[in-house]
Amino acid sequence: MGIKFGCHGYTWQLSYETQSDNLPHIMDVIAAGGFKGLDTQVVMLGRFDNSPQLLKEELHKRGLELAALTLSLKWTGNEESDEERKTADYYINYLKHFPHALLNIVQMPGSNREQLQRRQRDLLRCVNEIGRRAAEQGVVASFHPNSPPGSLFRTGEDYKVMFDGLDSRVIGYTPDAGHIACGGMDVAEVFEQYRPFIRHVHFKDASASHVWESMGEGIIDFPRIVKHLHDTGYNGWIMVEEESAKAVADPDGAMMMNSRYVTESLLPYTE
Repeated sequence: MGIKFGCHGYTWQLSYETQSDNLPHIMDVIAAGGFKGLDTQVVMLGRFDNSPQLLKEELHKRGLELAALTLSLKWTGNEESDEERKTADYYINYLKHFPHALLNIVQMPGSNREQLQRRQRDLLRCVNEIGRRAAEQGVVASFHPNSPPGSLFRTGEDYKVMFDGLDSRVIGYTPDAGHIACGGMDVAEVFEQYRPFIRHVHFKDASASHVWESMGEGIIDFPRIVKHLHDTGYNGWIMVEEESAKAVADPDGAMMMNSRYVTESLLPYTE
């Protein structure tokens, strides 16, 4: 399929109180922006949470695909809790209705990085186990590290531990450009170094002082990244999202601005 651009619903999740069951409108905006797919946190599924067929129909009406579901849980034990396992298995089964979509796994950041090595090992054990069960069901899983201060995998040293511990037979890597930048790393270099692990991609921009920005207004060299992905045969999704103050105030408008940036500055590198 080559590279396709879609949107992540987190841009709207920033206004959860008003957007929590608003996927039809969100999909309208995504389609109007020329994007091809949706990646959404499972908490944003709303009326579709119990009806994958209905979601499939609504996506089809707009010419969209489900690229991924993003599952965010705490995973603080040395194995999944019964509830965490039940939740992960529910969405693995949900994704069997969407053969080309993947399960994107994100740990909710904690409040600190105490006992870091033990907690990193525990999280990797949980993530690998989810990936194993997903693979058994024919679902691709991918791990998405983040960058708030309590995140367990946020720096270059953390990434070395992460890639040593991820079982690449059953789980891939979802680089998030903004979180890589806010972890103090060179974004393009991380994409290039860990390219063999990449199964899914999230794009958002940030400033040198680690403030979220609209795409093209921060420090991240998106054209270089897209060119490298294209040149190395990446055959997957790039999901655009934004967490800036503009996105909080007007998520629809923010995503339309990002659409113009993608069309003008990134699509040429996929040809």
